[in-house]
Amino acid sequence: MSVHPGLGETQEKGFITAYLDSLALVERLHRLLLDVIKDEFERVGILEINAVQALLLFNIGDNKVTAGELKSRGYYQGSNVSYNLKKLVEMGYMHHNRCEIDRRSVRVRLTDKGKQIRDIVEDLFQRHAEGLEARGILGPDGISDINTSLRRVERYWSDQIRYIY
Repeated sequence: MSVHPGLGETQEKGFITAYLDSLALVERLHRLLLDVIKDEFERVGILEINAVQALLLFNIGDNKVTAGELKSRGYYQGSNVSYNLKKLVEMGYMHHNRCEIDRRSVRVRLTDKGKQIRDIVEDLFQRHAEGLEARGILGPDGISDINTSLRRVERYWSDQIRYIY
């Protein structure tokens, strides 16, 4: 608290209000991102895959990964990953193989069909990046500042989880 209670409380309330606005914005942006991806797939006539699955394929890219690795990278949570990986394998977007060392673990990688989905998402993000910059909405410095700030919050939250117990 501040030595001047009235001023400190006002500044503190201003910061908490801005922090809560930021949290709400991050949530809205994530939902909006999924809607944008969904709309793109509807536009190109691919209806069997949902936005979360398309984003999962994009994030896997050319890597061979396990569900645990996807969770540890911070892309997805819990059974949602396992469910979506299973569905993507069933629909032919991914291959899966048991790991040689740990037979309980399964590694996945994209099939050619999965790579086509990844490419659609990549093209969408490329168009958006170009549009943001061309319209002067966000440039290299602005995006760098946003990323730096978000990484700081990410580190802070990770530290809170790590050292809370």
